[in-house]
Parts: sequence; C-alpha cells; structure tokens
Amino acid sequence: MMQAVHQTASAPFPRPTDVRYNDWRQVALPSPEEFTPTLPVSVVAPCYQVPAATLSMTLAALEGQTYPRDLFEVVLVDDGSEPPLVRPRSPLNVRVVRQERRGFGIARARNTGVEAAAHGIVLFLDADTLVEADWMAAHARWHHAVSDVLTVGLRASVAVDGIDAEQVRRRPGTLKSLWAGRPVDPPDDVEAHLVRTGDLTSRADDLFWLVLGGNFGIGKDFYGLVGGSDESFARWGMEEVELGYRAYTCGGLLAPVREAFAWHQGRRDEGRDARERSLRLQYAKAAHRIAHRGLRGNRPGRIFSVPQHVVSVAADRVPADLVVETVLDVLADREHDLVVRVETLADRGDGSELLHETFGPDPRVRVGSRGSALDEFPAAPFHVELPAAAAFPRDLVSRLRAGLGDAATAQAVLPDGARVSITRTWALHRARRWSARPSDFGEERVLSAAALGLGCRSTSRRGRAVEPAGHPTPWERLRDRARQVRSPKDAWAFSKWLWFRSVRRVAGLRR
Repeated sequence: MMQAVHQTASAPFPRPTDVRYNDWRQVALPSPEEFTPTLPVSVVAPCYQVPAATLSMTLAALEGQTYPRDLFEVVLVDDGSEPPLVRPRSPLNVRVVRQERRGFGIARARNTGVEAAAHGIVLFLDADTLVEADWMAAHARWHHAVSDVLTVGLRASVAVDGIDAEQVRRRPGTLKSLWAGRPVDPPDDVEAHLVRTGDLTSRADDLFWLVLGGNFGIGKDFYGLVGGSDESFARWGMEEVELGYRAYTCGGLLAPVREAFAWHQGRRDEGRDARERSLRLQYAKAAHRIAHRGLRGNRPGRIFSVPQHVVSVAADRVPADLVVETVLDVLADREHDLVVRVETLADRGDGSELLHETFGPDPRVRVGSRGSALDEFPAAPFHVELPAAAAFPRDLVSRLRAGLGDAATAQAVLPDGARVSITRTWALHRARRWSARPSDFGEERVLSAAALGLGCRSTSRRGRAVEPAGHPTPWERLRDRARQVRSPKDAWAFSKWLWFRSVRRVAGLRR
C-alpha cells in the first residue's frame, strides 16, 4: 500500500487520492445514511450589494442542513458593499469579513474568506443561492476521505418571487417543492459534459470544465497548494474554471456531487448580455492560464503564460554547442506550445556563457534551471524529459504527444540508447504526494522506434532518418476507447461511440 509522505499513523485520514486517472468511483466512501460527520466546515459566501431578503433566504436554507450545526460556520465576505454589510440576525455561527472594492472581486473574496476560515474544509457558495438540506453533508463526505478532492455540486436557477426566508425555513419538504410548477433553468451544458465524460471518470483532459458557479468544495490546505483563486480575474466568469484546471493539473480528484444541489435565486436570463460580454474577454484571458487547445486552438506563433509542454533538457557534461543544437531542434518542433528548461548542475565556464548569450532573451527557454520543473511549471499539463545531444527525430515532442494518447506517461529508448519520456502533470503531482511513480495512477506506454518514426526515408535537420509525425491509427483509437470500459454504463457509451463512427464512415463512403 502506498503511504503518503505527509501522513502519520495517528491521523491517516483524509489522505491524498490514489485512484487511477479521475475515476472517483474507486474511492471508498460510506453511504449517505452511514456517514457520520466529524470534521468542521467553513462556508465562504462572497457578497456584494446583496439584498437583505436574498441573504436571509440563503441563511435560512443553511439553517436546515442535516450537518451538525456546531460543526460549521458561515463566512460572509463583503466585497466593498455600500453601505457595508452588517452581520445578519441568524442562529448560525456567522461572521462578516470586509475587503476593499477593486472591481469584480469574487476571486479575491474567496481568498479572503479562506484566509479567515477557521476550518479545514471550505465550501464556496454564492450569497444568492439556496441549498438543499443534504448539501453540506454531500460535499463533506468526500472531504472526510480525500484531502485533495475538489467537489462540484450542481445547481439550477429559479425565480423566487413571493417566497421569503420564513417559508424556506419552515418548508415541509425539499426546496424544490416550494416552486413546484415554476420554470427552472438548469445550468448550461453541465449534463452534456457529464454524459460525455462518464460523470468525470473518463480519460478526457478537459474534465475541469464542470467547475462552474458558486457550489464547490475544497480542502483549505489543498486550496493553498494549488495557489488559491487567481485574483487577476477581475470580471465575471472563468475564475472557477481556471481554479478547477489548476486543481486537476495538480493531481487533485474532481468529484461531481449530484446530491449537493443548490438553487440560484433568479432566472438565468437576468443579466445574460452583460455576462456574455464579460465572457468574451475572460476567455481570451483564460487561454493564457488554461493550457488546453479548447481555448487556444493549435495555430503556431503564440506564446502563453502557461505552456502546454515543458521540455527539460539534461545538459550536464554535454558540450555547449551540442546543447544549443538540441534546444534549437526542440524549439522548431511542430508542437510549438512549449518551453525548454536547460538543466545544468555545474558552472560550465565559457559554455554556460554561450548558452546564456544564445537563449537568455528567449522567453521560451530557461537556461541554468536548477530546481524542479514541476515546481517551476506546476500547471503546464505535459512534462517531457530528454538528454542533450541525443539522436532524436524531428518533431520529437509532437511524436511523444501523439504516442502518449490518453495514457498517463510514455517512455521510449532512442537508437543511441538515450531515454526520453512524456508524462501528464497531474500524474507527477499525485506521484510526488505518494512518493510513488506516475504509472501507479495511470497507464504507462513504451513507444517503439516505429512509433517515433525512426528508420524511415525522410530526414531531420541533422540528417537522422525519421518520418512525418504520426497520429494514432483507427485501431489504436479503438483500443484506447475499449480500455476505458469498466462498467455496463461505460459499455453502453462505447457501443454508441462505435455506432456513430460507423454511421460517419458509411456516410463518407456514400459521398
């Protein structure tokens, strides 16, 4: 059994996730009926000019939680409201923390709230959102078992006209029963995302898109480890997605919690135009921080603040001119979204000076990096390792990425005996927390010379025999998809995928 490096025998739980990929079904959880809460929770709710009646309804819903009242607090973060927010009358343990207004400050308010939070489990809730009675327990059940999980609840929007806090407090059943017959707006595309990703258990690399809206939970320590919310997001939208991306890339487990259901007070169409204008700007901003082609596309010529690939070149005891050639070859790779770290362990004299003069001003090259690539680029999704002066083919990074497929890590031995590898960053972080190997958390592939295009007619810039970078064959795609089948639900999704592929192929032949 793997032992987490920071755990002790007296406090073995919660522990870091040790599942393969993001298959949260592997986590041993007690049933909701058997779950006994023991850990305290802080609910952090950012507020700005929230009407008193709206906030009163939110607190009234929290009063009805099945979670023991002495095990949770509510931290209201006032983002510079005028007049300032006054602590509402409530039987709950409610505190108000105020911060100066600096534009749209929900990311900063969440950081302020976490800093003020007294407990290790933090649940984020929008101040205009009502939660069902089992909401807190549904989130907290996960955080009692896993220290690096980000739980995502679902929510819908409904007009609550004519309903007040007392009705919320004294309702005989669920909140849903209060607005029976009223139109409800489910969240955009959430169910489609869950279906496509098998409720976030597939090997898709965009699982983080589910982290939308103010209904999610995270451990306070893990929140600090991933860097908290990015306060540079000063407009509405994308700050939760970006946080979810970093939590996922940092090896955290993303768990959808359908039982943690919430209701936004007000229909979704209210303020839609302003939100869409803001999103257009936020998408452009997020593309620099979320290293995913869904936001960036694949056109060359751009440099982003967070690269997709970090290529570490082991250059110790290698002549500087050969290191320069290696770096130039990597920079010319068809997989252009990358940075190169030249790792040296000793003063190279004139050679070191040559490296600095050649690449010092280049933003895609780091010369003389001595620390860990994982620490310098914790959110870049792929890490590549290769030795300087190795006889590798043109577009090696692109070939490694294609050969990796949906595996966690891939290794290859070049004809000259040099070893190269590519590993997903989430697997590296998870392995670090467990003092384990990335292959303990996902598939490891050994790439052949043919997979890397060695021994074919075309040549690289140095004259080495290579072939154009390949892509997975139809058989390899079929094999990879079949490997994901682990339940009847997976088998049904796989059969639908096969059927659609057959239809497209027949349609193509007919055309």
